[in-house]
Amino acid sequence: MPKFVFAYHTGPDFSPPADGPKHMEEWKAWMAGLGDQAVDPGLAVGPSKTVGPDGVADGGGPSPLAGYTVVQADDIDAAVEMARACPHIALGGTIEVAPDMELPM
Repeated sequence: MPKFVFAYHTGPDFSPPADGPKHMEEWKAWMAGLGDQAVDPGLAVGPSKTVGPDGVADGGGPSPLAGYTVVQADDIDAAVEMARACPHIALGGTIEVAPDMELPM
């Protein structure tokens, strides 16, 4: 079954801060619902630096990376449907869905 990366952009803004634990419970429930389709639950990331030909920039740009997950799905449309149910979206974030190109390394 093909693998897909979910790249989470623009981290959640917990206002009020008490919303953080509620979001984590929603996240855990969503992740549990993925079952064995979640190949790598990934991780959340903090403020980043972007390295490019012109040097290093702080902050990750207009839509910074907030984390990633690796899933398995029949095709990209199925992966997109999985991503649509993620609570990250309800908090104003976006999820980029990209297929594993399965290149030999």
